[in-house]
Amino acid sequence: MKNILLIGGSYGIGQSIVEELKETHKLFVASRTSENLQQNITHIPFDVTVDELDLSTLPEKLDGFVYCPGSINLKPFKMMSLETMKDDMHLNFFSLVNVIKGIISKMNDKSSIVFFSTIAVGTGMPYHTSVAASKGAIEGFAKSLAAEYAPKIRVNVVAPSLVDTPLAKRLLNNDKKREAMNQRHPLNRIGNAEDIAQTAIFLLSDKSSWMSGQIIGVDGGLSTLNVH
Repeated sequence: MKNILLIGGSYGIGQSIVEELKETHKLFVASRTSENLQQNITHIPFDVTVDELDLSTLPEKLDGFVYCPGSINLKPFKMMSLETMKDDMHLNFFSLVNVIKGIISKMNDKSSIVFFSTIAVGTGMPYHTSVAASKGAIEGFAKSLAAEYAPKIRVNVVAPSLVDTPLAKRLLNNDKKREAMNQRHPLNRIGNAEDIAQTAIFLLSDKSSWMSGQIIGVDGGLSTLNVH
C-alpha cells in the first residue's frame, strides 16, 4: 500500500483522485477543509499560501505526491494588476516549491510527483497571461526537477483544458457559456474532474514507470487538433 500526499484533495480534481485511491493507498490530504474526506484518510489542516506543512504528521517515506491548488484569473492584460499576477505566482508556483522543499527528502526510490499546468502554456490564449505565466513556471521547474532527481523520483505534469470543477464555475455558470466551451473542443465537451484524475493516477502508478519530465495534455484535443 503506497503512501500518497495530496496538497488539496477535498474538492475538484483532488477529490476525484482521493475517491479512486482511498481503498488501495494510504492517503494524506493537506488542505483547508476536510468536508468531503472520509475517516480513513489522514487530513492535515493546511493553507498552502501561509502555512508551513507539519512534516511530523507524515510517514517516514512517501511514494507519491500531488499538488492540486490552482487559480484561473482571466482578464485582458491591461486590466491584470501586478498584485494579481504575484498572487497567482505565489499560489501556483512558489507555494508548490515551498512544499517540495519540505517533502523531497521523504520521497522513496521510484516515487512519483505530479503537478498540474494548463493548455494555455503551450497554446497562446488571450486573457491567460497570469495563469499561463505561473503554470509555465511549473512546467520548467518540473523538467529540471525530474532531471536532477532521476532515476529516484519521477516528475510529470498534467496540462488540462477547461475542466468542470468549482474553480471554473464562473466560466460555466449558464447553459450558453457551457455549450460555447463544449464546442471549442474537438471532442465536443469540456473535461470533468475524473478525466484529469485518471491521468494523475496513472502517473502515480508503476504503469508509468518509464515516464518522467513529461507535460501531458488532457484537453479534448484542443491543443493539437483544428476541426472547426
